[in-house]
Amino acid sequence: MSTSTSTTTTITVAEDGSIDPLDYRQVFGMLPTGVTAITGTSKEDKPVGFVVGTFQSLSIDPPLVAFSVDKGSSTWPTIRSLENFTANVLSTAQLPVCRALSRRGVDKFADLAHGKGPHGNPRLPGSTAWLDCNVLYEVVAGDHYIIVASIIGMEVGSGDALVFRGGKFGEFTEWDQPAPAPKPIAEETSE
Repeated sequence: MSTSTSTTTTITVAEDGSIDPLDYRQVFGMLPTGVTAITGTSKEDKPVGFVVGTFQSLSIDPPLVAFSVDKGSSTWPTIRSLENFTANVLSTAQLPVCRALSRRGVDKFADLAHGKGPHGNPRLPGSTAWLDCNVLYEVVAGDHYIIVASIIGMEVGSGDALVFRGGKFGEFTEWDQPAPAPKPIAEETSE
């Protein structure tokens, strides 16, 4: 349940800790995310894939990434069994690719141009970047799995990354002001 004032909406969390799914989606819909296609090749040599909005850098040393996938995904078990995948960071020119890989129960690659990367997984031309990864961990978290993977190869493409926010697709717009310079990391001293 939610209540509104002229500038804010207060979302009520029930005593049992539950939140109305529509309220949950409204709040997290405010957070922009990148759009990434996770692709692999089945044991039958068929391309498989799905789209996530949760792909992120996790660690530089060692180089790790993470994303989450719904436990009901019909594609994730195939990719999980392969233990490797390619993350295609979609560009603003790839909205049709995003829509094709978001479908259920059909040959998602029927009309999609794709090649094979160095590890045999589909690479979608026009992506802003490609990351080849090995699956390290699959953690159960509510109705999703959190996937942690090591990066075994990367390549930079071109174009602007596709962004999703509030149920709509778009692109990042830079401001003229630069981000603040990072502060130096204080060295630890022993006392």
